[in-house]
Amino acid sequence: MQENLSNGYEEIILVRIGEIALKGANRSKFYNQLIGNIRYRLRDLGRFDIRQSHTRIWIKPKNEIFPAQEILKRVSKIFGIVSASLVRTFVAEPRILREQLLDYANEVISGKDKLSFKIETRRVNKNFPLSSYEVSSAAGSLLLEKFPTVLTVDVHNPDLVFSIEIREKIYLFSDKIDGPKGLPVGMGGKGLALLSGGIDSPVAAWLMASRGMMLDTVYFHTPPYTSSRALDKVIRLSQILSRYLGNHRLYIVNFTDIQLELNDNCRNDMLTIVMRRMMMRIASRLASQLGFKSLITGESLGQVASQTLEALITTEKASEHIVFRPLIGLDKDEITRLSRQIGTYETSIEPYEDCCTVFVSRHPKTFPSVEDAKWAEQDLDINHLITRGLESVTTQEIFLRDHLD
Repeated sequence: MQENLSNGYEEIILVRIGEIALKGANRSKFYNQLIGNIRYRLRDLGRFDIRQSHTRIWIKPKNEIFPAQEILKRVSKIFGIVSASLVRTFVAEPRILREQLLDYANEVISGKDKLSFKIETRRVNKNFPLSSYEVSSAAGSLLLEKFPTVLTVDVHNPDLVFSIEIREKIYLFSDKIDGPKGLPVGMGGKGLALLSGGIDSPVAAWLMASRGMMLDTVYFHTPPYTSSRALDKVIRLSQILSRYLGNHRLYIVNFTDIQLELNDNCRNDMLTIVMRRMMMRIASRLASQLGFKSLITGESLGQVASQTLEALITTEKASEHIVFRPLIGLDKDEITRLSRQIGTYETSIEPYEDCCTVFVSRHPKTFPSVEDAKWAEQDLDINHLITRGLESVTTQEIFLRDHLD
């Protein structure tokens, strides 16, 4: 915690909340979950006083060391947070506001040649002797007077916004770091995400976590047809996702013998749909064992030949659980943009194929019905294959990786 000047100030973190504020009678449960998630994320950085007031959460250090930038980096990955700022706070008096504003502005513009700025004031404390408009006017005039060669006013598209919030104290800041918004993880039930090494499925998992869902993931591995590098790639994707999901488990199904039996007993144009249905069955049974109520996939309507409406329906019928497809209406460009945003894209495009690409049908049936699938599966011992898949499962613990490169 930093203190300075004769009148003193503290530096704290201001966290802004969005959607949670609309939750009515259940709002306190969402706040408590979010604060718990923040405490867990910061647990190794020291001791903090974390409190909530209306649509704000304030993080104040209880120890001398205050790694503000690391805190901002971490809270920017916590679902439920709209944005966060490093804030200077001090006594709510006009004279002290003047002194602190000059000192703060001098730090912010140090080394800069020309900057445009505006002042935004929010006066919650109505006992403060100046109105919001008067504070902004006086603050703008003061900065122009003291820094005439550097600062100019631009109220429409400024380089800098000096924000002043007047509450029981004054809070002064100029930067915001965006958060992922959404709902706190832990408020949306539990799901099992089918994770491949591609672009789509990590984004689908991220989107469901953004709705407060706790997730584990499952990957179908086919050694030696898919290499250990393909598995390593999925593990690294899981580690990147842990920034948002927190600690979770990656379940690895050895799918090789099952895949070879499908190849031997299914005609080629139905192989892809039968393979997907078998994955759904195994994932659904695993979800039941874990007490999870849903599956999540990265399918998008019409993106590939095996993702027609008929194919999606036929695949879903093999699951005992509801199947969420958060990418269903997105095109590839939008999915890729989200992949870049969450940091999975560069790993996803590494050229290590999963079983869905290695064993894909050359000309898959694009409009399969459930009856077509049942006919194609008639020579398979479905229950035996599910049991073999579940017996092959190994578990990889994925721990929260805040310092992942």
